[in-house]
This record gives sequence, structure tokens and C-alpha cells, in this order.
Amino acid sequence: KDDNTNNNNNNNNNNDNPYNPAALATNPHLGWQPPLLPSPLGYSFSWRVCFRADAKNDGSAQPVGCRENPDEFGTAPPPPLNFVTDSGEKIWVPDVTMVRTMLLHGMDIDGNVFPPPLDEELCQDIGVTGGKSGDSNKECVREANIRATGPLNATTVTISPSNHYGESIVDGEAIVVPAPRIMCLVYTMADAHGNRIRAMRDTWAGGCDGFLAFSTQSDPRLPTISLEHEGPESYDNMWQKVRSIWRFVGTHYLEDFDWFFIGGDDLFVMPHNLKTYLASLVYKDGTDPVTKEYFVGRRFNAGGNDYFNSGGAGYTLSRATLRRFLENMDDATHCAAHRQTSMEDVMIANCLRHLGIHFTDTRDAKGRERFHPFAPGTHLHWKPPGPGQPRDWYEEYNREWGILQGKDCCAPDSVSFHYVKKASMVRHMHALLNFCDLNK
Repeated sequence: KDDNTNNNNNNNNNNDNPYNPAALATNPHLGWQPPLLPSPLGYSFSWRVCFRADAKNDGSAQPVGCRENPDEFGTAPPPPLNFVTDSGEKIWVPDVTMVRTMLLHGMDIDGNVFPPPLDEELCQDIGVTGGKSGDSNKECVREANIRATGPLNATTVTISPSNHYGESIVDGEAIVVPAPRIMCLVYTMADAHGNRIRAMRDTWAGGCDGFLAFSTQSDPRLPTISLEHEGPESYDNMWQKVRSIWRFVGTHYLEDFDWFFIGGDDLFVMPHNLKTYLASLVYKDGTDPVTKEYFVGRRFNAGGNDYFNSGGAGYTLSRATLRRFLENMDDATHCAAHRQTSMEDVMIANCLRHLGIHFTDTRDAKGRERFHPFAPGTHLHWKPPGPGQPRDWYEEYNREWGILQGKDCCAPDSVSFHYVKKASMVRHMHALLNFCDLNK
């Protein structure tokens, strides 16, 4: 039942074994993945049962075969203290390239396929609770013709520099360029390791050159890391958590990547599409993200000059922007260094605006959006409120640009979708966007 076309990268063409003694001495967890336990139901097992659980569940009650139960992980080992700070403190700095390394190799350290193959059943119509109807996400993917722009293991991207809002599209334009190096950052909690983070790791995370989840518990196998930050660990203090993330990433990985993408653990990302868009953007502008400041995502306007990129849809900083932010992030007046709020996306936008860094309009040449604050089906069927109905914040935040409806809601090379909460839906979306025949 497994479809081995998952990610187009399961055939290992690299004779070099990345799990050599030197690599394992540096990262002893390189090549690890949780055991792929078969369902006791055998071929009668259906992925649909995995969709029945509440989106907020921790996976502990999920059946074997869903790849969501945290018991399949065992106890997280202590992270190795592999870095000495200027003050002499020993800390752990994760190997953020490990998932990418595994994807490129196509198998784990024990010779099992990685990422694990997905079942053809995940190409069928599957509603949010596993039913055989009401699959609005698949409907949107099909109607808007959303697909991956290339395989996750690609090292080049094919760009169309004219496919940006305000540009005149050039038919047949296709320029092959090296793919930019992207680090993907995810904020999460420990109870999501076994389901949401595992699902990301099993699907799209390897498309990022670096991947690291910032959590309430460190686990060097995934990897996830727990960082101290000012104030409590709570949604209402998300800004301080994100500040600690940017400080850590900027301190240890700034020179290793061109771009840094951040979002929550309910975000579905298409890394090759993100790389394709970013490469197209700098080609069009004739710039370099190492020196040019970019702030890329889904722009909103909450009123007046209050522009920001949606945190829910995820946003991206170029290396130059992250460097500027690091230099100014402790400015209490302009960068809210000590404020405790859930509005991390507004806070960083205010700081960057003070530094003269503004959002990029990420629509395609036809005005279709690439970064999405909702799931695909929600965008496909969104309608503005009618007469006498309450105001819609989404419409208000987009009033300056308008919202295209129906199949024009989403660009074919869309990058991200928010509110993809279930691990089973992450796998379903990944299958739909990468290897399913949507005409079946």
C-alpha cells in the first residue's frame, strides 16, 4: 500500500554514507527516526481513523500505524553540551542540518526509508474527521492547481522573475538558478513532539536546509530545543519566546543560511516553493539576501501605518534583516524588548519598520497570494460578510489590497497554510501536493 514516490528522493544515489564515525561523533543522533510500527490490523488499517482525534490531542490515544503516539519515541536523551560560550558556559547547539542530511541520503541509520513512505489512501478525499466527503483542502489544491515547484531534495530551482505582482508575466519564462539556503524555525510545546513535529519531520522539514523546533523540552533526536526567555511560557508571552529564538538563531546560525523562516507547529510549509519564490524575488531585484534587507510573508494592515506580516502564515527574514534585528532587538522603546504579548508578528514588524525595513508584497502577477493564514479549504470558500453580518477581521486587514475569492485565492506556487493542526492532515496535504493524481 505504500507509495514510494514520496518526495521523489527515496532512491539513494549518493555512495557516501553520512552516518560515518566522524559525523556521529559530532551528532550521535544523526540518522535516527522513531520505529515505523505496523498496525496490528495489517492491510485493513485505514489512515482515516487517525483523523478522528481532536486536533489538540497529544497522540497518546492514537492507534498504532498513525505515527503519532509519543510512546513510540521513548525517553528523550539529554542533549550533548557541544559548545562553550564566551563566558565559559557549556551549552548545546543543535545540528540543524540533520533532517536535510537524512532526506538527501534517503534512509535512516538502520537502512529504513526516510522520509517514511506515505500510503496511496492519503490521496483520496478525506474530510477533517476522516470522512469520505467534505475534503475542502483537496478541493482547493485541485481547483487552484497548487503543486510543489520541485522535489524536496533539489539543489536548484526554476524561477519566473516576472511572476510578481505589478510585473508583466512573460510566458514560458524558466530560469534555473541555485536554490537559496533556508533555515526553518518552528515554535511548539513538548506534547506536540510525537505528532505534529514528527509529521513535519516525516514530510516537508527535510526540504529546509536547516530545521529546528523551539519547545518546552529539548530532544536532540528531532531536534527540539528549550530556551530560557523573559517571562512565563504562555501564549500571551509569545513575543519573548520568539525574541529568544531569533537571538539564538542569529548567534549560532546567521552565516550558515540566506533566509530564516519562522512559524508555529500548526503550519504546513512547501520549502521548495519558498526557495523558488525567494530566488525569483532577488533575481528580479538584482539583490543578495546577505546584504539586502527583506521581510517576506503575508502582509496585513490593522489600520493606519500598522503593517505586519501574519505570524500564522509564517514569515521570512533575509540574513541582512536578521543581522539588523539582532543589533537592535534590545531597544525597549522601538523594539518592545521587555513587552509580554502574543502579538509577536506585530512587535517584530514595528521594530523592523523603525529600522526602515518594510514588508514585501508576495502576490503573484495575477494577484494571488502565496502565504496563507488559514487552511486551503477555508481560503477557497471564504466569502465577505453580507449586510447586517459582523465585520470580518480578515477582510478588514486586507482591505487595502482586496481578497481574491474561489480558485484565485491561492497561487499555484503557494508557500504556506496555517491551521493544519492534525498530524494526519499534514501527511494528507503533503501527499496531495507532491505525488497524488488529483484527477482521480
